[in-house]
Amino acid sequence: MRMPVFRFALLLPLLFGAATFANAQSSGEQGLDSRQCAAVRERVLQPGAPVNCQQLQVVRFPYVDFDGKRHEDGEIMVMAAVAPQVKAIFEELFKRRFPLAQARLMEHYQGNDDASMADNNTSAFNDRPITGGKAISLHAYGLAIDINPLQNPYVQRDAQGRLEYSPPAGQAFAQRTAERQGGSEQVVELFAQHGFLIWGGDWKKPIDYQHFQVSRKLAERMAKLPVAEARRVFEDSIVAYRSCRNAHGSQLKTRKACATAAG
Repeated sequence: MRMPVFRFALLLPLLFGAATFANAQSSGEQGLDSRQCAAVRERVLQPGAPVNCQQLQVVRFPYVDFDGKRHEDGEIMVMAAVAPQVKAIFEELFKRRFPLAQARLMEHYQGNDDASMADNNTSAFNDRPITGGKAISLHAYGLAIDINPLQNPYVQRDAQGRLEYSPPAGQAFAQRTAERQGGSEQVVELFAQHGFLIWGGDWKKPIDYQHFQVSRKLAERMAKLPVAEARRVFEDSIVAYRSCRNAHGSQLKTRKACATAAG
């Protein structure tokens, strides 16, 4: 029997994900080595952080820049439990030739988020509070990823109701188009298929086009577990999301509903 086209399209990520899960099970690498731990403690990781060096991992990957040039030095630090899925995300971005300006660890910026954004740097782990608030950021868990901050700025209103952009040069990308090179709109479903179910571009205020994360509830749970158990919990959420999407279709409202249910 011929499978309906839309059903087949929704099943493709499930089939693709099976290999990722196999790789996750076979990957023995986790935690930072002593050199990496010393560097991150000196520049980024503060006392009382929700995760420690043993719970973090550096994912390395090739990428293409906005001129189509290949780079081999992409690095991003995340919770070790999600590293195989993050690796799969960036491998797929490379296959699609989705451009990244660069991807350097936050230690290169002394944990300064404004400096990283101004440099149009794709990043993840950074032990800091949320922008403009006191609550701890999901970046401090290694469970949030920001891509191409210039093309995908953080947008909020000031006390006078005027829009402010971070980085400021991101105002040039205020008008969103799905086809724009390096735009996050093109990869929302890719990130969701690999467990980063929440996109800041869906928020009303602030709007954070560069930002992908898991739910705070899931992050807090994973941070309390050994790496292997946290990985199983994370991948359970992925299975739930993919199953929901396959069952209920590809519309925007379905994506959001499935993300809420799975996270």
